[in-house]
Amino acid sequence: MARVFSYVDVTDSGFIAAVLSIAFNPFFWNVVARWEHKTRALSRGFGSPHTACYCLGTVILLLNCVRSHCFTEAMKSQPKLEGLDSHWAYYSGSAIMAVGTLFVISSFLALGFTGTFLGDYFGILMEAKVTCFPFSILDNPMYWGSTAVYLGWSLMHASPAGLLLTAVVAISYTIAVLYEGPFTEEIYRQKQKGAKSN
Repeated sequence: MARVFSYVDVTDSGFIAAVLSIAFNPFFWNVVARWEHKTRALSRGFGSPHTACYCLGTVILLLNCVRSHCFTEAMKSQPKLEGLDSHWAYYSGSAIMAVGTLFVISSFLALGFTGTFLGDYFGILMEAKVTCFPFSILDNPMYWGSTAVYLGWSLMHASPAGLLLTAVVAISYTIAVLYEGPFTEEIYRQKQKGAKSN
């Protein structure tokens, strides 16, 4: 790891922009979603919870594009690691990226748009917990799939800056899971309580 740090200029403006965009995204969607859950302001403003959720989801997708752009630019502006600049690293990265993409896409297909983009915070609740692939293999497969995509992308570019930024992605998602998990469980507990009392 010390060798990776010696190749990375953490004071570079592009690297800082990438770190900030990585950290900002889950912070933004959690703050907005909790605010919506508490106030229903977006649902009222957009006329329905579905429209509000679709708008938030679109903003999150755009922010993810910005994050990916900043990540790529930060990699391009920093030196490559000679030991990773090889065919085996490139193809390993490609394979990891493919698995990550599979997890992201299959998670989206299993959850749907509103399930993916915090619909439960808008009162759009799923009938039951999703347990099919890839949720049958690991919890939060979209987050870990996304992390794998960045890891694979970094290996393909032999980028120590990319590897360090991937660690930032993993830390950001770990914090998001700790923040989101109990809150989401409480939403569904309230749903079950309401169903029993009716």
